[in-house]
Amino acid sequence: MARSIGIDLGTANTIICVKGKGIVLREPSVVAIEARSRNICAAGIEAKKMFGKTPGEIIAFRPIKDGVIADYRITADMLEYFFRKIGMKSIFNRPNVVVSTPYGITEVEKRAVEDAALDAGAKSVALIEEPIAAAIGTGLRVGDPRGCMVIDIGGGTCEVAVMSLGGIVISNSIRMGGDQMDAAIVAYVKRRHNVMIGDATAEAIKKNIGSVHPSADKAPMEVRGRNLMTGLPAIIHINSSEIREALAEPMQKIIECIRATLDATPPELSGDIFDIGIMLTGGGAMLGGMSTLISQITGTRVMVAKHPLDSVAIGIGKVIESNASFKNFVDFRTR
Repeated sequence: MARSIGIDLGTANTIICVKGKGIVLREPSVVAIEARSRNICAAGIEAKKMFGKTPGEIIAFRPIKDGVIADYRITADMLEYFFRKIGMKSIFNRPNVVVSTPYGITEVEKRAVEDAALDAGAKSVALIEEPIAAAIGTGLRVGDPRGCMVIDIGGGTCEVAVMSLGGIVISNSIRMGGDQMDAAIVAYVKRRHNVMIGDATAEAIKKNIGSVHPSADKAPMEVRGRNLMTGLPAIIHINSSEIREALAEPMQKIIECIRATLDATPPELSGDIFDIGIMLTGGGAMLGGMSTLISQITGTRVMVAKHPLDSVAIGIGKVIESNASFKNFVDFRTR
């Protein structure tokens, strides 16, 4: 019988779960290809190690931008690579696949995801919206008449959704996430310290001392880069308050998205959200002081998911484990 697998196809990471086994693969959504043939020579962790360090004949990049497929063929090849890695690439036993997608993407973008999974070796494909999957993964009872709210801050998108009775009542999605935060840190260090750093260094700064609220500040961090005046290697020290200043603009857009969603929420559901609280998931949930800041601005209790990075994948896993309970959320398509 065909196996069922779930894929959280994220801008920063791809997480795959298998029915009966749980999460079996967690890899960066990065590929390294040969420039001439455009064949994949590495993917996942191996490719991420090459990021910013490749010679001219090899290109390392992310085929997914802002939550949607930017390079269709390379995305299909990357998924095929991951399928082989977990032993799911077989012409005799092709898997049924459930893939998460951002809320509100176009039909063309949805079809690209479906076709990429089918080309990678899937027997059939179903799509599930990320806010629904995240809510299921965090244990929220999305089928109940009581309203619940999820904020999912990923690598390329921030999605805010209010759900009730198994569906999304109101949702907003902006292309603002971890990647844009990294870019903001790179720009800030360049402007403030006259030093150029790479995206990988910016990500390390964000993870180690990143803060969006003073209560989460940490000790300064030593950062290495290139001095733009001399062209020579440079070492500087950066503290959490500087990162908070660097992230002010991205955070302002995320807060505006949250406020707009709460503004459009029906009064009855607003009361439910105040009672239950807001669930925060995604890699952005792990940024220092994120839950404190959102709670302070909304006046509502904010809970961080137990496994924020895996919430969507865990939700998809629950869907494929219990088809009867969540059959309304998935509709498989074949060729």
